[in-house]
Amino acid sequence: MSEQARRRPHKPYRRPQKDPVRMLAFEALRAVDERDAYANLVLPPLLKKAREGGNFDGRDAALATELVYGTLRRQGTYDAIIAACIDRPLREVDPPVLDVLALGAHQLLGTRIPTHAAVSASVELARVVLGDGRAKFVNAVLRKISQQDLDAWVAQVAPPYDADPEDHLAVVHSHPRWVVSALWDSLGGGRAGIEDLLEADNERPEVTLVARPGRSTTGELAEATETLPGRWSPYAVRMAEGGEPGAIEAVKDGRAGVQDEGSQLVAIALANAPLEGSDARWLDGCAGPGGKAALLAALASERGAALLASEKQPHRARLVERALAGNPGPYQVIAADGTRPPWRPGSFDRVLMDVPCSGLGALRRRPEARWRRRPEDLDGFAPLQRALLTEALSAVRVGGVVGYATCSPHLAETRVVVDDVLKKVGGAELIDARPLLPGVPAIGDGPDIQLWPHLHGTDAMYLALIRRTA
Repeated sequence: MSEQARRRPHKPYRRPQKDPVRMLAFEALRAVDERDAYANLVLPPLLKKAREGGNFDGRDAALATELVYGTLRRQGTYDAIIAACIDRPLREVDPPVLDVLALGAHQLLGTRIPTHAAVSASVELARVVLGDGRAKFVNAVLRKISQQDLDAWVAQVAPPYDADPEDHLAVVHSHPRWVVSALWDSLGGGRAGIEDLLEADNERPEVTLVARPGRSTTGELAEATETLPGRWSPYAVRMAEGGEPGAIEAVKDGRAGVQDEGSQLVAIALANAPLEGSDARWLDGCAGPGGKAALLAALASERGAALLASEKQPHRARLVERALAGNPGPYQVIAADGTRPPWRPGSFDRVLMDVPCSGLGALRRRPEARWRRRPEDLDGFAPLQRALLTEALSAVRVGGVVGYATCSPHLAETRVVVDDVLKKVGGAELIDARPLLPGVPAIGDGPDIQLWPHLHGTDAMYLALIRRTA
């Protein structure tokens, strides 16, 4: 060792400081990655615990929420940028390191946090959760990322649109290529429409409330908190950013709830479909977690009809019970398999079958779902969707109406299922659902309905209404 090196004073070791906001965001991302958890289920209890611990205010909660959801939504884009800044394949980087890098990349490229603060805070987080050695790697990568803004990076890492349109859109808008292809097929049209849809998937959705008819009103909700009117549903209000639904009395006691406006429109269209004969018995055959069932139960009550809400999973059936509690009209909640139902054929006047699906219509709310789903998942859903619709058509009486709904616009989960089942069972016909939602534009050529985030501000809900004729 040289004399100069011996004389240089040693820098004292400094313990890393825990930043509660970034620690919470990292914990949420690890839960999503390790346990296949959903951010909308993981984040609220983490935020509640942090608030109860003190020194964690509303601004901290807002920043933590933005870091988690922003990182998940833009994960594909950030992965491509990180890959361009390291000398090994991305798959060889430990997942916790990637989470810290993605959080840092989002702060640098997707927020207004100053560059030096984004880098230093991310490196400090890395020191706490990864150790000093890997924190140096994080520091080096983030300093490379900080040399360009998001537009410049995207121009560098995304293939040209003319060379590969789907791959270009996948990188630019952070969706898997197969999802881009599926959504584009369902939407139709040119580049502008699909770009608007993909961008809408990356925006934070509004919190929409439903005033359950006969139990609450939109006026009551508007008095309780700052809101805007719903766009399409007469029972909807949109909360101002930062509002807390759980603090509203009508929500706490179940007279109102949080429900996407597209979900409300599905229930409204089924309830308004013209019937021949009686209108006394309604069925929600896949009722969990209970949002549509609660609205249907309230609408049924106003007409003196009774709702049977059936859900296969007992824990989800309990959520349905909670959602329907206090409904003034008759209802019943059961745990039953809709493909082997306990009810007799022809028992109901109206049936809703909102089937399990890929969830590609709700990527705004569950951004991590886009990275979990695979094309082959649709093969697993297909038999179940067909079986549930077949049983729904058996459950409804002649002259009654079935609503087949999915929170996916994928053609393999929507029109293909309906067409296949109608060809197989016979004695049923599609009815035009569009007149049942007056004033809602751009819902398709009919007779079914397709809603879109970029056109309607809703989840991409699909609905086909089918009348039993024989």
